[in-house]
Amino acid sequence: MELNIVGRNLGVTDRFRAYVTEKAEKVSHLAERAISLDVKLTRHNEKNGNPGSDRVELTLVGRGPVVRAEADGTDKYAAFDVALGRLLERIRRAKDRRKVHRGQRRPTSLREAADDGFSGVGMQAADVEVLERVRTGAIPVVDEAPAEDDDVYCPVVIRRKVFASGPMTVDDALYFMELVGHDFYLFVDAETGRPSVVYRRKGWDYGLIGLDERAEASGDADAREPQRVTA
Repeated sequence: MELNIVGRNLGVTDRFRAYVTEKAEKVSHLAERAISLDVKLTRHNEKNGNPGSDRVELTLVGRGPVVRAEADGTDKYAAFDVALGRLLERIRRAKDRRKVHRGQRRPTSLREAADDGFSGVGMQAADVEVLERVRTGAIPVVDEAPAEDDDVYCPVVIRRKVFASGPMTVDDALYFMELVGHDFYLFVDAETGRPSVVYRRKGWDYGLIGLDERAEASGDADAREPQRVTA
C-alpha cells in the first residue's frame, strides 16, 4: 500500500512519518485491496497568531469505494490516532457488510444487543439510580461554553462540489454513507430514477427523501413526506 503524507501550515517530520508508517500497517492488514492511503495534515491558527489545533484527514483508495476519516487534536499525533481509529472501524463495518451479503453470519445489531442487556458485547447498562442522579442534577453535566466570536460580520462561505454518479440502490447509498462517515448521502435511486438523499435519524434508523416534480404539481402531501428506512 502506497502512503502519501502532505502538510499544510506545518511540516512533516521524519519522526511523524515513521509513526504513520508503523500505524498504517493495521490498515494494510485489514484492507487487503488497499492501493494508497493519503494523510493530510492541517494546522489551524488562532486569531492572535498562536498555533491552534491540528487536523488529520485520511483517505483510503482501493479496488472499491473510497473510505475517509478525519479528526482534530491538540497535536498531529493525537489527531492521527483518532482519525485512524475511525477509519479502521469503517473498514470493519464494510467487511462485515460484505460477509452478510455473501450469506455468512450477520453481526449483532445495537438493538439486539440492547435487548440482551449488552451481555454479549462486554457492556453494562447504567443503573436506574445513576440515571436518576444525572436527571436531577446530583451528578453535574458540564456543557462546553461556545467560543466567543469577536468579528462583527463574517460572510457565509458555500463550499460547492460536483460528483459523477450512477444509479444505485438505497442499500448501496447507506453503505457509501457509512464509509465516508457523513450524516447524509445524495444519490440517484435506481428503482425510481429520482435524485434522493438518505440520512441518519434518531433511534438507530435512517430516512429517505426523493425529489419528484410530479408530486409537487399534483399537491400530493404523502409524496413529500420522508420515508423511513430501517437498516
